Amino acid sequence: MDKKAYNILLFSYYRDAELRGADLILRLINRTENLDLQEKLTRHLADETNHAWLWTERIRALGGDPVRIDDGYHRHLRRKDGLPSNLLDLLALTYVVEERASKRYEEHAARSDVDPETLAVLKEMRTDEDWHLAWVSEKLQELEQTEGAEKVSATLNRYRALEAEAFAEMLADEQKALNELTKE
Repeated sequence: MDKKAYNILLFSYYRDAELRGADLILRLINRTENLDLQEKLTRHLADETNHAWLWTERIRALGGDPVRIDDGYHRHLRRKDGLPSNLLDLLALTYVVEERASKRYEEHAARSDVDPETLAVLKEMRTDEDWHLAWVSEKLQELEQTEGAEKVSATLNRYRALEAEAFAEMLADEQKALNELTKE
């Protein structure tokens, strides 16, 4: 297997996820008049675009170009539930997607074959992901006061189930693409 080509493709998937996350955050910014929320979202957006750039730099450092990724993950989410249309749905989806990113980067960092440069990128992203989860959790707790704890919990559970299905389908697509590299 060509480890370099494998990493370029895998990092392209990570990069794509960060770009799609930035799109979601931008949607949130455009839906709120709350200045505190806009401030947190703006920082979050900056992190997401920075993460996409860090993956771009890792890919370039490996001597490659980012690979265009079919938006299977987000397409699967949209197909399952459509686009979120209210603040609770958008925050819940953001939280669930951030949970997945954090777990995925943590699992990658735990591998024995991770080079120091990639490990540094993963460590930086994990720090940012912790902040993302914290601030979105805080906003969801605030929404419990107006929407009710049961509604917030049910919304999170609905998005966790939808995201798990979408992630499984995206992971199958990703694994298929990565397996194609091992055949070459």
